Amino acid sequence: MTDETDKPPLRGRALVESPLDNKGTAFTEQERKNYGLLGLLPPHTETLDEQAERAYEAFCRKDSNIEKHIYLRQLQDENETLFYRLMLDHIREMMPIVYTPVVGEACENFSHIYRRPRGIFVSYPERDSMDEILANVSGDVDVIVVTDGERILGLGDQGAGGMGIPIGKLSLYTLCGGIHPARTLPILLDLGTNNQERLNDPLYIGWRHERIKGPEYDAFIEQFVQAVMRRFPDVLLQWEDFASVDAEPILERYRDQLCTFNDDIQGTAAVTAGTILAGVTAVGGELQDQRIVMLGAGSAGVGICSQLKRMMQRTGLSEEAAQQRFYILDRDGLLYDGRDDLTEYSRALAQPAANLSGWDCDLSGAISFADVVRNAKPTVLIGATGHAGAFPEEVIREMARHTEQPIILPLSNPTSRVEATPEQILQWTDGKALVATGSPFDPVEHAGRTHVIAQCNNSYIFPAMGLGILASGAKRVTDEMFAAAATALKDCSPALTDPTASLLPSLENVRDVGRHIALAVGAEAQRQGVAEQTTPEELQRRVEQTMWIPQYA
Repeated sequence: MTDETDKPPLRGRALVESPLDNKGTAFTEQERKNYGLLGLLPPHTETLDEQAERAYEAFCRKDSNIEKHIYLRQLQDENETLFYRLMLDHIREMMPIVYTPVVGEACENFSHIYRRPRGIFVSYPERDSMDEILANVSGDVDVIVVTDGERILGLGDQGAGGMGIPIGKLSLYTLCGGIHPARTLPILLDLGTNNQERLNDPLYIGWRHERIKGPEYDAFIEQFVQAVMRRFPDVLLQWEDFASVDAEPILERYRDQLCTFNDDIQGTAAVTAGTILAGVTAVGGELQDQRIVMLGAGSAGVGICSQLKRMMQRTGLSEEAAQQRFYILDRDGLLYDGRDDLTEYSRALAQPAANLSGWDCDLSGAISFADVVRNAKPTVLIGATGHAGAFPEEVIREMARHTEQPIILPLSNPTSRVEATPEQILQWTDGKALVATGSPFDPVEHAGRTHVIAQCNNSYIFPAMGLGILASGAKRVTDEMFAAAATALKDCSPALTDPTASLLPSLENVRDVGRHIALAVGAEAQRQGVAEQTTPEELQRRVEQTMWIPQYA
């Protein structure tokens, strides 16, 4: 139960129907008398351990992953303390059910599995009632995750079904970062959908209209941000799964107005940078010496390269020298400054045409993925395409011919969209590759050796970012704070002491990792002048004080 001083007392059915206050069969005999619960519950009083045992038994009886997802969401809506205790007890098994990859299926079927309200929907026809909508949110909020549902994972436009993403993300804020669930708020901005399957679905719960874009879209986002700043002036606002064409301008427009970041651009970049740093350190290399090929020039791909480029510059490389280390490809081939179709954002990472003069390929047309790998001889390959099979066997074998231990990260999710499976990559590289993926994969046996596959999961970063930001009282989120998070994540890599181990720490240790990253983020916020200066001991005390533990009062 939350602190009684923070809320009006609940009694009877209102109490057991409040997921943040409900203890179910764990209410003591005296509590049942005090709160009007006599007769509303079975007579035996249980411990949280006993409740978690029963809940896990029920979870295991579900036949499919989507049924398991529905069960966990229902449990979250009934008893949040029990939900998070169960999740912590079985985090490796359950995190993929609550979030990727199963959350993708949940978003596709959101209108069919909808049970109970959680968070708020702000639809375009109600745009002039935003203050009233936000006023309906009770209590204070520390963290908001918001999406417009247009680019959900690798699945595209899911309209109102995209609400599954903010709900899932905020579950991980609490699970991994210890953010109190009462102080989080998922938001879906419903600006319509261009997904005809959703519009044709008689059970679709969203606004049945084609997507609003252009100046009307920009005005809606502005209205939303201003309404949030009025209602929750100190909130951390995370943007999630917006289309690239909107994500980048929104971040640039508002990052200096409130405490905000885009997880697809910055969180993905930080966890990927931390994973690559771990891999480079494990093989005895240096970041500034790597040659990096990025397949996919969306917000995630460009954000990853921008983060790595800045980190290379901090090692002493000039911006020009760092830029020459990156080879980014979109659907039309390599980005280089001879192309006239580049955005301002991607142009900053385009290769100078002069650097390609000695390449063994036709430079008069599109420069293919195979051409880039053959000529650039990358040491690191990253995929953020959303297209299954985008890493062909011949290209991976070509990379392995010139790199002793290639670092290969097929990051697209859900699992059905991965560029190549870890089993394929290890087979094509004769077991030499260091592999991390965007979705969870089982360990791979190759040539008598077990390869543990790290999931390059943003859950290592954004919950810890939130924890560090709240504990330090940071007013803004800087690129340097994400770089600090990436470096702190690298420090926790098991591969640093055992080259055969996973590049990323075990999920069972995610809260300890979160503390370590949060301290680094808070300290960096202080160095950047966006948070109050404290001693390291005081910052650590605030981090511990901020972390919520799922146990009954």
